[in-house]
Amino acid sequence: MRLFFTFIALIVLCLSSYSQSKISIEDAVLEQYGKFRADYIADLQWREGEDTYSYTEEDALFISSSKGRVSRLTTLEQLNTMLGIKMSRFPRITWLTRDTFYFQSKNKFYTVDLKKNTGKEVLALSETAANVDYHQGQNSAAYTVDNNLWVNFQGRLFAVTDNEPGIVSGQAIARYEFGISTGTFWGPEGKQLAFYEKDERGVSDYPMVDYSTTPATAIPLKYPMAGAQGELAAVGIYDLGTKKKVYLDLNGGVRDDSFYATNLAWDPSGKFVYVAVVNRDQNRCQLNKYDVTTGRLIKTLFEERDEKYIEPEHAPLFIPNHDDKFIWVSERTGFDNLYVYNTEGDLISKTEFNFPITSILDFDSKGNNIYVEATGNNPTENHIYKIELKGMKAQMLTRARGTHHGKISSSGKFIIDTWSNLETPRVIEMLTSTGKVARKMLVADNPLKDVTYGTTEVFEHTSFDGTPLWCRMIKPSNFDPSKQYPVIVYVYSGPHVQLVTNSWMAGAPLWMHNFAEEGYIIFTVDSRGSGKRGRDFEQAVHRNMGSIELEDQEHAVNWLKEQSYTDAKRFGIHGWSYGGFMTTSLMLKKPGLFEVGVAGGPVIDWNFYEIMYTERYMDTPAQNPEGYENAKLTNHVKNLQGDLLMIHGNLDDVVVLQHNMAFQRQCVLDDVQVDFAVYPSHPHNVRGKDRVHLMKKVFRYFMLNL
Repeated sequence: MRLFFTFIALIVLCLSSYSQSKISIEDAVLEQYGKFRADYIADLQWREGEDTYSYTEEDALFISSSKGRVSRLTTLEQLNTMLGIKMSRFPRITWLTRDTFYFQSKNKFYTVDLKKNTGKEVLALSETAANVDYHQGQNSAAYTVDNNLWVNFQGRLFAVTDNEPGIVSGQAIARYEFGISTGTFWGPEGKQLAFYEKDERGVSDYPMVDYSTTPATAIPLKYPMAGAQGELAAVGIYDLGTKKKVYLDLNGGVRDDSFYATNLAWDPSGKFVYVAVVNRDQNRCQLNKYDVTTGRLIKTLFEERDEKYIEPEHAPLFIPNHDDKFIWVSERTGFDNLYVYNTEGDLISKTEFNFPITSILDFDSKGNNIYVEATGNNPTENHIYKIELKGMKAQMLTRARGTHHGKISSSGKFIIDTWSNLETPRVIEMLTSTGKVARKMLVADNPLKDVTYGTTEVFEHTSFDGTPLWCRMIKPSNFDPSKQYPVIVYVYSGPHVQLVTNSWMAGAPLWMHNFAEEGYIIFTVDSRGSGKRGRDFEQAVHRNMGSIELEDQEHAVNWLKEQSYTDAKRFGIHGWSYGGFMTTSLMLKKPGLFEVGVAGGPVIDWNFYEIMYTERYMDTPAQNPEGYENAKLTNHVKNLQGDLLMIHGNLDDVVVLQHNMAFQRQCVLDDVQVDFAVYPSHPHNVRGKDRVHLMKKVFRYFMLNL
C-alpha cells in the first residue's frame, strides 16, 4: 500500500482583481532563502546557565523567559558605540554567563558585560589568520597561517610549528571525511592544544587553472586519487605552559598512509586524548587512549570491524559528572546507536534503535539524560528523543509528523523545537522535558502565498525486490490528470545524502517548482546507497557503485511511465556530483530509459576520485578492478541514446575536471555527440548569480530536447 502525504499548494483566489504570478527562475535561485524563506527567529539560542533564550531582531538583542516575558538587552548601535567599532549587522554571539557574551568581528574578539554595560576588545589576531579556534576561558586562539599553526595566548604569540612545504598543521585532514571538520582541539582547561597534521609531500599535485588572470595562473592542489599515495596523518599535543610539543604514537611511531586518525577527544582530566584509528581499508577501527605528556599509547579500548567498511563520525562524548564514562556512536548493529563505555573500554549499556540516530544534541545538567535526534520509524522524518542513561530508556518528545531539530536548555528542562512538514512552513515551539508544548514561539505564514506553485507528494514505492524506497513528485498548479506530462527526474542516490523528506517543500529547491509551472512533473526517488536508512541500505553499493542504484531508479521510472498522466516518451534526468555520475550512468547503461540527460560535476572514473571516499565504498583499484571497470563510464559511451549535456566548474576541487575531459575525449574517439559547458572560476558547485545562468541552461536544454 502506497502512503501519500500531499501538500496542497493551490491558493483559492478570493478576489477577481487579484492574480498570482509564477516564480521566476531568478527568484527561485536567488530568493529561496530570501523573500521566499519562511519566517524564523534569528540567532536563537539558550542563555548560559538559565532557562531563558536570546535572539536578534532588527539589529537588537532580545531575551525571553520560558513563559514568554521579553526584554531588549542591547542594540547594534549601542554595541558599536560601546566598543568604538562599525559593524553593519548584529554579530553572532556566544554566551559566557547569564550577563556576558563574546563575539568575533573580522579577526578580533570582544566581550560584553550587560550588567555593567561595558565591553572591550580582548584579542586581536593577524589579518592572515585562518581556521581560528577561540578558547574563551583562557582568552586565547589557535589559528593557522599558510601551513603552520600558531597560538595567541592572552596576547602572547607562540609558533607551534615551523613546517617544511608540504607539511600542514592545524587544519582538517582526510579531506573532511569521518566527520572531521576542524584541525585543532583545546584541552579542558585551555592550556593544552591537540592538533591534526598531514604530510602531503608524497601526494600528487593536481593542476588547477585560474583563467581570470592574464596569463592564466596554475594553482596546484594536493589531490590523492584512489589507489595512490595518501597523506600521512599525525596528531600533535602542544603544552602552552612548558612550550613542548609531542606527537601521539598512532602507528607504532611509523608515519605512513596505512591509517586515518579520526574522532579526536580530550579526557576531562586533560591527561589523555582519545583517537579513533581507522585502517586504510576502512574495515577496522580502534579507539585508542594516549598519554598527552609522552604521546604513548595507553590502551586500545575496543575495536570494531565490518566486512565491507566502517565509518566512525563522532568523537567520544564524555558524560557530565561522570568523567570515567563516555558515549560512542556506532552503526555496528545496522543503525547508529549510542554505546556507553568507561575509560577502561568496558561496555556499560547501549540503545537499541532500529532506525538511525542522526544527531546528538546535549545532556541535561546532571548528566542523567541525553537528548538526540533520530528518524523514527519513518525515514523521511526527524524527531527529538530523550534517553535516560541509567536504563537507556528512550522517549520520543516530538509528536507532530515532520522534520524536527532541537536546542536543549542548560538545565535540560526545556527544548526549543523547530519543525516543518509538507503542510507547515515552520513552527518553533518550546517543549518541556516530557515533550509537552509549553508554548508556541512562532508559526510561520506560507512564504509562497503570493505566487502560483503546484502540489508536492511524498510516498513510498516498492522496488523490484520488495525494498521500500521514498519518492517525491511535484506537479504543476494547473495539473490535469487527463493530460500527459513530460517528466524530469532529479537524482543523487549517493552515500550520506537524503533528498526526500517530510519537511516544507519536501526538501525540494524552488527551481523545481519553476520547472513544474512550465508544464513538467519533477520526480525524485532515494534509491539504495542513499543516507538515513541504515548500514545495509547504504552499503548496498559497496564495490559496485552505479549498479543497484540504477536498478532502483529504473524500476521507479518505469512505474511512473505506466501512469496515465505521464508521457512515457518524454522523460529526462538531471543530477550533480554523485547525481551527475548517476545521470550519466543511466543515460549510458539504461539507454532509452531517458531521452535527455543533464549531468553536473559528474564522476566518470572512480580512479580519478579521492582516496578516503572512493576506497571506503569501492576498495582500491587493485583490490576491485572489476568494480572500477564496470563503473568507468567512458567504457559505455557508445551506448548513448538521446541528448546529453555535461557541465563542470573549471576549478572543481572535489570532482576534478579530468573526469569530464576523459569523457569528452572518449566521445570524440567513439564519434558520439554530446554537449559540454564549463563554468569558469567555479568549484564543485555553481553559486551566486551565475547559478541563474546555470539553471536557465539546464531548463533550456530540456525545453529544446524533451
